[in-house]
Amino acid sequence: MDDEERVFKALADSTRRRLLDSLFARDGMTLGELEAEVPELSRYGVMKHLAVLERAGLVVTRKQGRHKHHYLNAVPIQLVYERWIGKYRGPAAGALLDLRDHVEGET
Repeated sequence: MDDEERVFKALADSTRRRLLDSLFARDGMTLGELEAEVPELSRYGVMKHLAVLERAGLVVTRKQGRHKHHYLNAVPIQLVYERWIGKYRGPAAGALLDLRDHVEGET
């Protein structure tokens, strides 16, 4: 499995996306803090999801004393965006998305 496939696999799961959103909101969280973000999962379940995110390069860790802190690495997401999304968001697609946002009242 190549790096891009790992990123897609990691992003395919809603729990992992929630963990990434939590790290985006507050980077450097410990396992216990991330556990609180997904109370329906066990500690082991959160650890398994974090391992997938780490293998994909989306999360990096740093040990500080007795605690391991988790940090978001958005570079793999940016690379996927540039490769798969950016080229498809040309002027026509961009205009349609802007129109949709306007009609739905997001603008």
